[in-house]
Order: sequence, then structure tokens, then C-alpha cells
Amino acid sequence: MDEAGPVEDPALRIVLTVNGRSRTLAVPPQRTLLEALRDDLGLIGTKSCCLVGECGACSVHLDGRIVDSCLVLAVEADGAEVSTVEGLAEGGSLSPLQRQFLERGASQCGYCTPGQLMAAADLLERIPRPTRSDVEEGLSGNLCRCGCYYQITDAVLAAAEEIAG
Repeated sequence: MDEAGPVEDPALRIVLTVNGRSRTLAVPPQRTLLEALRDDLGLIGTKSCCLVGECGACSVHLDGRIVDSCLVLAVEADGAEVSTVEGLAEGGSLSPLQRQFLERGASQCGYCTPGQLMAAADLLERIPRPTRSDVEEGLSGNLCRCGCYYQITDAVLAAAEEIAG
């Protein structure tokens, strides 16, 4: 019997663009994109919650589509563009979506807020002038334990109006 102990997984080198900035990481094969963002890059806005893709707290944009980062291996993001909640602010100012979330009380504990914001940003890219039903459907993959759904929907609709001018 070999007494050498457990074999460490070799790190794999990946390059990805996160919030417009090229980043190179050495990650073990089993590391999730969520872990790479939080632990390796210090982007803690993306929340670790259910870890099975049910709650949406870890939602990010990966090459322009919304994904649960807990279900994506970091190596799958090699060469990709990733946007996190930290990337929504522009030039140090809150985006209209972030501002409307604040103004309309769309978060209480704030744990689901980053995922809600990323899902809402994805929705507004696809449907610039959504209906209430569009917003409810577009954010249906994001759970809010504090029950702020009405305020979240209002914030997204107000942000859509603001963006559209």
C-alpha cells in the first residue's frame, strides 16, 4: 500500500476576462467558477448559497448569457468573458438598475441582490422595455428569502424606463 498520502490535483492555467479585465488563474480541475471568482479573484459580490443551481445567488454573465456560477467549472470559462455584479457600476457610479434597487427598497438582507441584479441586467439586455410579467419570468430563477419580489419587479421596471429615457 502506498503511504505517500493523497495526490494533489494539478492546477490548470486558464485565462478569462472578468468585468473587462484579463485575468490568468491556476485552478484545480474541480474548482467552480463561483470559487474562482470569490476565492481567487476576491469578487465576493457573487454569493455562495445553495451550490446546486436552485437559488440564483451566484448568477453571472458568461459570454453574454446568464449562468449559475456554482454549476460551471472554472476551466469551462477559459477564454470567456465573465461579468459579475461588481461590473455593473460604471466609472464608480451605480448603474440605473443598482440605483433603482436602492431607491425602491428591493433588498433587505441583500444576499440575493447580486444574483437578482445580474438576472435583471440580462433581462433588460434581451427585453429593453419589459412588462411586469416579463420581469417576473426573467427573474424566476432567483429566490429571495426576504420576500422583496414586488419591490424587485418595480425596481427593474423603473430602471427600464430610466434607461430607455
